[in-house]
This record gives sequence, structure tokens and C-alpha cells, in this order.
Amino acid sequence: MPNHASRRNLLAAAAMAAVTAAGAASAAAGPRRGSVPDDARPPGSRPGRARLRAIVDGMSLDEKVGQLFVSRAYGHSATDPEPADAEQNLAAFGVRTAAELVSRYHLGGIIYFAWAHNTRDPRQIASLSVGLQQAALTTGARIPLLLSTDQEHGAVARIGRPAALLPGAMALGAAGSTAHARRAARIAGTELAAMGIRQDYAPVADVNVNPANPVIGVRSFGSDPHAVAELVAAQVHGYQGAGVAATAKHFPGHGDTETDSHVGLPVMRHTRATWEELDEPPFRAAVEAGVDAIMTAHIVFPALDPSGDPATLSRPIVTGLLRERLGFEGVVVTDALDMAGVRQKYGDDRVPVLALLAGCDQLLNPPDLGLAHRSVRAAVEAGELSAARIEQSVLRILELKARRGLLDEAYTTGRDVDGVVGIQEHLDAADTIAAATTTLLADPHGLVPFDGTAGPRLLVTGADPVSPSGTTGPPTVVLARELTALGCRATAVPPARAVAAAPGHAAVLVCTYNVPEGMSPQRTLVADLIATGVPVVSLAVRNPYDPARLPACAVELATYSWTDVEMRAAARVLTGRVRPSGRLPVPVPGRYPLGHGLTR
Repeated sequence: MPNHASRRNLLAAAAMAAVTAAGAASAAAGPRRGSVPDDARPPGSRPGRARLRAIVDGMSLDEKVGQLFVSRAYGHSATDPEPADAEQNLAAFGVRTAAELVSRYHLGGIIYFAWAHNTRDPRQIASLSVGLQQAALTTGARIPLLLSTDQEHGAVARIGRPAALLPGAMALGAAGSTAHARRAARIAGTELAAMGIRQDYAPVADVNVNPANPVIGVRSFGSDPHAVAELVAAQVHGYQGAGVAATAKHFPGHGDTETDSHVGLPVMRHTRATWEELDEPPFRAAVEAGVDAIMTAHIVFPALDPSGDPATLSRPIVTGLLRERLGFEGVVVTDALDMAGVRQKYGDDRVPVLALLAGCDQLLNPPDLGLAHRSVRAAVEAGELSAARIEQSVLRILELKARRGLLDEAYTTGRDVDGVVGIQEHLDAADTIAAATTTLLADPHGLVPFDGTAGPRLLVTGADPVSPSGTTGPPTVVLARELTALGCRATAVPPARAVAAAPGHAAVLVCTYNVPEGMSPQRTLVADLIATGVPVVSLAVRNPYDPARLPACAVELATYSWTDVEMRAAARVLTGRVRPSGRLPVPVPGRYPLGHGLTR
């Protein structure tokens, strides 16, 4: 296990007509089954249980079980998907449309993915949301869906432009501002709500103390548990102030693992005392901030439960720690049940049952929804799961839906989308927040800022990772364009041409992306560029640990993301339009301590 102490010092007109028409139809229809009064809507309020209890009492067993599940569905439309998506739905669920899926299983929620073709653009997303809500509100118990997605921003964003893309967690950690963190979440939540999405699987509450962590990294605010806790609480307030359920993840903490739970089963080696000191504070802060939901981790944590069960299936962790120790009364959602980390020990028929026995409420994206639904129902009929236990989770889910106003009004409208999503006010705020995140790590010769009035020739090269939303970049081209707009003469070239092109330039800027230990093409590129004698500026565009794995460069920066907003911020720092103010929220072993950052 890597040393813990050293680590610490270490998101079309026809479509909109459908949206608007659905909203009007909803208003004309008047109160629906299960509607709650206006006083149930404010963030943090607790809806009257008697009213919600009456809804539960009127539901069939199938409807109650269905409320526990949040599933994927393929297609951009609830009722008219592309043929390929209809075939995907048929193969996975036995129905052709998302609307049929909602009706067949009485689902409690749907999760949107770009790869499932749910997120083409804001207007389409809003129309999809309306269609899904129509399916839910005209069948079965007529309870609105909780529509959700992973819109963390930074490295994980399912929805791209024209929606606002904001700095991610570690960038916000570098800024160190709870006001920025809250504002970013408020903007993100406002735009999600306008598209009909009322639960975001954010913020990440994991404390990243392991540079080798393959799945968290920049998705974490940093390595200081108390700083992370403050930013988590700020984002909970921001999201929920916008009417969107925040979801702190991944309990009991995923920040010191070296296995990706999507493909394997990580083991957390912290002692109980270390967990209490390092991993617990951000989750406690989320609970105290009134977070609506907390997501479990598919990790084994022997010090907390020696059974070898992943935390998602562990009653000592979910009920003993989260419910009883932290006093959390909200919704516990599993991480996706199609991930390898939760499937290695038990079959897909047992996993959902064991998750409910552990104390979870929402069962997210099982690989075989029909099998999972049948298994939970069979467990109730056999007495393994009591009816009271199922109803307990259903009641929590209904409380969340009522608290976010869904039982009062489930539909979004065209006006919501056009007047909110990607508006200039939000884009300007994203730039303002990003300006405080870029971290200048090294500049021993005072090379920056570049004097834009002198029009220096700059070469930009290096890694060009695909945008997390597929709508921005490539980062080298964006950086070169922004530098040019600020007075430089910057040209982007691919790495294969960079060394030959370097002579005659004032500097070469190299974007690096998660440089591995030892020799690598990225390390070789930087070394060869340094050998040309031209000053080299490295920009770590994802995890900030890259400088420790590269030869020392003339200038070193960390941007924590490679989306356009962070590339614009880096360009402004490099040209002196913005003073660098970001501070490392994690240590870079062997190079820079926690909190390091140069100013000008």
C-alpha cells in the first residue's frame, strides 16, 4: 500500500413544441395522484409523511419494486427512437421504447448517458424528459420519474455545449473558494432542472490521496479531508438550491484505491481510525448540509466490514456507518450495478436483493433489469425482504421527489430551456470561476506571462483527449486559438511534427495527460523538445501529477481539465490577462507540496 502520510503531504423546434405542449397539458390536467402542497417544495424541507404514506399504501408490489430501480434506456426520444436504439432496447429489456420500459417496470427513475444517445442537445433532452414523465404519469401508480445523470463537470460531463461546462472538482479545489463551488453547482443544477433532470450524481466526496487512483483523480476536490468537506457542502447547497437532488459519492470513500471498480473490485486498506480521519469528514459534511442522496462504492473495506462484501452490499457500512453513525435519513443509491466491482462475488440475481438488505434504496442500472426486478419481488414473496423494508425505501424515494417538487410539477417547458441553458451569464461565470483554478507550478526564469503585444511565436502540441461531453476541443487547437486571440502567434501541431517545428519559436507548449511512471511517449516527446533548446511549457490537463513523471520544464502548469473553459483560463494566465492564483489541492510526490502555487 502506498504511504498515506506522504499522500496527505500529497456534467429542435418540434421537440420544443412537444415540451411546451406537455407542460400545458400538465397544467390543464390539474393535481395528479400523489401531488403534494407547495410547502413541500423548498430545499431541505421534509414532506408530510402521512400524504406520502397514503401513496405507498395504494401501490401494488410491482409498483413498489419498480420505484427502487433507476435504469438506462436507449434513444433520444421516449417514443420514437432511432431504429438502432429501438433494437438495443428490445435486446436489453424486451421493449422498443423508453416509454414502454417505464410502463412495463413502473420505474422510479431513468439515468441519461451520452452513449445511450440520450443527450444530443438541451432541447432534445427536455423533450425526452417530458416524454418519459408522460409515460410515468399515465400508467401504474402515476408517480413522476427521478431523471438523473453524471454531470460532475470537468472530467465527467454527459451534457456538453450549448450547456455551460464548468470547472470540475479538483479545479475548484485549486481555487479553494466555497463561493465558486456553490455557484458552479447552482448553475449546473439550474441548467439540469431546465432539461427535466432532477438528480445529479455529484459532488464527489472522495478524498484523493493516491496518485495511482485510476478512477477518481481530478473528480475529487483534493487530498485534504477538511477542504474537501467544505467544498462538498457548498456544492450540495448549490445543487439543491437549484431544485436538483445532489448525490455525494462514493461512500465510504474511494480515494485511495488502485483498481477501477468498473473493471475490478478495489480493496481499501485504511484502518478504521484512518477512515474516520480521512474519508469520513466529507460525507459527514454532506449529511449535515442536508444532502438528498449518497451513492455507495463497489469497494471492499476490511477495516469496516471483514466479510469481503463490497460496501454496496455491506450492512455494517450502509446501515451501521451511513445510517446509524452519520445519521443519514435520505436516499442511498448504489453505484451502477453493471460494474464489475459489485458482480464478482454474487450473481446478478442476488446483488439487488443484498443491496436492499444492506440498507440501499435506489438500485442503479442493473445489467438485466427484468432479472433484478423479478429477484427483488421473489425475495419479498419468500420473506427474505419484508414488505416494510421495501416500503421504507419507497417512502424515502417519494420524499425526495416531493422535496424537489416533482410530485407537484414533473414537466419542464420550452421557456425553461431557452431562458436558462447555456445563457451568457452562465458562460461568463464559468470563465470567472476557471480563472481562479489554473495553477502555475514552476517558472524559475520568469518566462510567463508572454507579452502579447510583441506577438511571440508559440508552438502548441501534445495530448488531445476527447472532450468528456464530446463537444469541446481538441485542447491544443483551443489553446492555440485563445493565445492567438490574446496577441500571440500560436500554432497547434501534432506530436509527430513538434520536434522538427520547434526551432524559431519563443516556446513550445505541451499538453500532457496522465503521464505514466517510467518511459512513455509523452515523456520522450517532452525530453526531445527540451533538447531543441526551445523553452518548454508543460500543461497537465488532467491529473496534476504529470510533472513528477517528466523532465523539468521551463514552465509547468496544472489545469485539471481539458475542456475549452480551462484552456481559455490557461491562455489568460500565460499572457498575463489573469494572475495565476490556483493552489495544488493535492501534493505532487517528489516535486510540489499540497498548497503549492506561484503568483505573479
